[in-house]
Amino acid sequence: MEQAKIDRINELARKARTPEGLTPEEAAEQDRLRKEYIAAVRASLTAQLDSTVIQYPDGTRKRLKKT
Repeated sequence: MEQAKIDRINELARKARTPEGLTPEEAAEQDRLRKEYIAAVRASLTAQLDSTVIQYPDGTRKRLKKT
């Protein structure tokens, strides 16, 4: 995810905590950006787990499997 989008998420979060709050358009944008961020984090974690290998004491190596 681009740093500009992360900065925008943080900007909207700060504005949401102010007395004026967010407009409906900003709330929708915040929701969309948060979903995009979560999808990017999940994809990154999945890629990391897909390349994880367990090495047993006897020296054999085995990739993690999805269940």
